[in-house]
Amino acid sequence: MTTETRIALITGGSRGLGRNAALSLAQRGVDVILTYHSRRAEADAVVTEIEAQGRKAATLQLDAGNAASFEAFAAAVKKTLAAVWSRDRFDFLVNNAGIGIHMPFAETTEDMFDELVNIHLKGTFFLTQRLLPLIADGGSIVNLSSGLARFTTPGFSAYAAMKGGIEVLTRYMAKELGHRGIRVNTIAPGAIETDFGGGVVRDNAESNRQVAAATALGRAGLPDDIGPMIAAFLGEENRWVNGQRIEVSGGVNL
Repeated sequence: MTTETRIALITGGSRGLGRNAALSLAQRGVDVILTYHSRRAEADAVVTEIEAQGRKAATLQLDAGNAASFEAFAAAVKKTLAAVWSRDRFDFLVNNAGIGIHMPFAETTEDMFDELVNIHLKGTFFLTQRLLPLIADGGSIVNLSSGLARFTTPGFSAYAAMKGGIEVLTRYMAKELGHRGIRVNTIAPGAIETDFGGGVVRDNAESNRQVAAATALGRAGLPDDIGPMIAAFLGEENRWVNGQRIEVSGGVNL
């Protein structure tokens, strides 16, 4: 077991669950590279918070839906690793970047579908592929799914289909990367009070009540329910968990 500082790369780390995971990892002594799409100031604020904990952090811009940009992004990661850490590898990849589109099946357009494919499925597939040379042997990858891949909520057919694809992809990645000691798992949050999907669970009292009523623990999820779990899951104590889907939802729709 190495005593070298671990480094995590989190996509979509400027807000929501990605931000919470970044801060939780820092609390566990992990340094962080986090990506943002357009909100540079929010990403910089997360770096400031991480540095206040005595850890190192850096930000990089990433359009997770533009696979043509991934080669340049990987080069930027390599340059950042060398400049900030004097390293050529990082240890943990959290594929968190994403958007939500709520639209009935009959009204979902091809453009909506393609946007979800590009960010959630194609993006995760090819970004991870491009970053493989930079991930240390013995590292770990977490792909974000959703409870919606297990249960059905009208209006999320396209989004949930992408997350179903992620769950299958995770198992294949775990099998094919196992020879390098890289484990790959899926974390599937339930409904969380963030600005995801326009902040409906956080800001709409009726939606929040419905989620709470359907959840065994009696409330909607919070970012603090997810980030620390991801951070702990990447730890050495979970080294023998591989190719699995772990739902973190408080027991919704059981």
